[in-house]
Amino acid sequence: MRADAEAERLLLAKGADRVEHPGGTLLAHLRRVHAVLGDWGARPELRLAGLCHAFYGTDGFATALGARTRREELSRVIGAEAERLVYLYASCDRSRSYPHLASPDGPFTDRFTGTALRPPAADRRDFAELTVANELDVMAASPELRAAHGDSLAELFTAWRPLLSPSAIRAVRAFRR
Repeated sequence: MRADAEAERLLLAKGADRVEHPGGTLLAHLRRVHAVLGDWGARPELRLAGLCHAFYGTDGFATALGARTRREELSRVIGAEAERLVYLYASCDRSRSYPHLASPDGPFTDRFTGTALRPPAADRRDFAELTVANELDVMAASPELRAAHGDSLAELFTAWRPLLSPSAIRAVRAFRR
């Protein structure tokens, strides 16, 4: 069975189809992010991370489907690299990490441990790409959230331009209009 199908089975077993999220359910959102990353030409590991990015909850969405103390559960399904990206995404302390993401030596703070990390450029690019796909989906699903956060996200994503794929840059430009 393909990893994305196995991941969807795990997400269903964890109740992602019963968790409310802008635009319907968490599972619907996760599927849309996965699809957008695929449309943008993301590699399989990043697409799988997109499908499972909220597995441990996030700084902006507290509901966790799985325990970060049992990371092997998700890793067995989507692979170590994709799971590592899911953890990176979940662990991000947004207020302390977002402003410095485009800086090669900027700190990335793990909200679970408080540790300031220095992720390599490839991880910063993956994180930025996943974040843009996620937030653009949320903004499209919720006019209220877009009104409250759209301008600041557009400004942030413009600052992250060096990290983004051409497809993500086009999506950010379209979002700004």
